[in-house]
Amino acid sequence: MCNLEILARVKMEVQKLLANYGAGHGFDHIERVVSSALKIQTEAGGDPFVIELSALLHDVGDAKFHDGVERSGEISRQVLSEFSVASEIIDHVVHVVENLSFRKRHAAESLSLEGRVVQDADRLDALGAIGIIRTIEFGEAMGQPFYVPGDPEAKSGLGHFYEKLFKLRGLMNTEPGKRMAGEREDFMRAFIRQFESEVNL
Repeated sequence: MCNLEILARVKMEVQKLLANYGAGHGFDHIERVVSSALKIQTEAGGDPFVIELSALLHDVGDAKFHDGVERSGEISRQVLSEFSVASEIIDHVVHVVENLSFRKRHAAESLSLEGRVVQDADRLDALGAIGIIRTIEFGEAMGQPFYVPGDPEAKSGLGHFYEKLFKLRGLMNTEPGKRMAGEREDFMRAFIRQFESEVNL
């Protein structure tokens, strides 16, 4: 089976696996991460086959949808084994998907270039216009308000920008990733400034 056929089949499998995922972690998120990863790869380098497989599979076992247990590596190995992917490529992809999440960053093992490219692409999807929409959608799904008047300590979408999203630019690995993150962060900061002016913060 050639690489293009493997990618097509893995894509179909991921679509099935994520059919019920929402709040910014559905297949639309996967497609954006794949697109961004391949754009970054054109400048940063790395094996495009490993990068695309890792981007496709990076959220298939997200802990948020598996009772707090991260299963992306395990499920990725199962999927790739079904399509007779070479064992060294399977091991590489599994290592990437097991070590790129923001949540695991302090305990994660060092990523390969391919892993750093996919990590940047995943983090980019939390920034810009898409990042704003995902923050609002996730808050809605979790019953968390975007803004709590009079309670700056309350968990909120607005707080999420300062607690996490505005830190991502400094965590990017590649030069194209840093550049793209800067552009998207600038847009988000303009949005937040406008929002805060309208609610008199």
